[in-house]
Amino acid sequence: MQRRPTSFDIAAIAGVSQPTVSRALSGNPSVSEETRARVLAAAEQLHYKVDKNASGLRLRQSRTLALLFFEEWSPEGAIINPFYLSLLGRMVRCCAAHGYDLLISFQQLSSDWHVDYEDSRKADGIILLGYGDYLEYRPRLEKLIERGAHFVRWGSAIEGELGATLLCDNEHGDFDATTHLLQQGRRAIAFAGTVDPAYPEFLERWRGYGRALRAAGIALDDALQVDADPSEAAGRAAVAELSKRGAEFDAVFAASDVTAIGALHALQAMGRTVPDDVAIVGFDDIPSASLSSPPLTTVTQDARQAGEALVDAILCAIEQGSATNRVLPVRLTVRESSVSA
Repeated sequence: MQRRPTSFDIAAIAGVSQPTVSRALSGNPSVSEETRARVLAAAEQLHYKVDKNASGLRLRQSRTLALLFFEEWSPEGAIINPFYLSLLGRMVRCCAAHGYDLLISFQQLSSDWHVDYEDSRKADGIILLGYGDYLEYRPRLEKLIERGAHFVRWGSAIEGELGATLLCDNEHGDFDATTHLLQQGRRAIAFAGTVDPAYPEFLERWRGYGRALRAAGIALDDALQVDADPSEAAGRAAVAELSKRGAEFDAVFAASDVTAIGALHALQAMGRTVPDDVAIVGFDDIPSASLSSPPLTTVTQDARQAGEALVDAILCAIEQGSATNRVLPVRLTVRESSVSA
């Protein structure tokens, strides 16, 4: 059998020492670009592949990032916002470009995920995604910090937060969405979304909604706010609750697209026309938003930009010791669900 090529074989072809080969293949900045190019050309000629496990043992690195989704349970089963799923392709490609693997795992907040991933060294860094009670999992973040773990999360930057957070401009996005509904002549706009401080992303969207109403001289009406998690069932239940209260409304802003789609289906089942009777706007711009009937107006988060930003942030934390918060822009995508013919 033909033996596998080694770094010594590469050194012989490239005309450099074996340690130089190791530094070049690991991306060490002490190696000149010219030398690195010769080493890479020799490695390609020999069909040489870096043994990531061996190099990881030497560096005490796994060259793996862990992406943890947190699940909430509802009568429909586990709730995971489809927006998060739309990040995966870009995150995998971005990890590969940096020489990392991406380990994807679904977790429950009751599990000891902080122990599993830090103490076992399954991953060099952790990316946290998911709709969960921030106050409930905060103690686990504290334990990660105690252990010196590297982690970033997608969510909302709140006072006293732990670790670096990447987020979209939730409040501005909802301000624009509510302003759009007001510009369409809507005055009784319901809000379907949780406004509990434990769910800061939804709370920020609620604040944007309230700011737009106040700017138009319209007072907040508690009867038009219904708690709703990111699920179609919650959207249907929100419409049922508004009807049960006898609330008059001509528009619904839902804090997530899946909630908005559930509300849309409920209204149609009641014989109310969207958007003529009730206009609807969501948040996220998941793939199914443009496929609903009518297509859903929504606040668009750039999944590609978000996926890349999360990977860049955790690599910055690993390589430089820390990462900083970053707010990503959003934009309103207007479709037929909010604009009458």
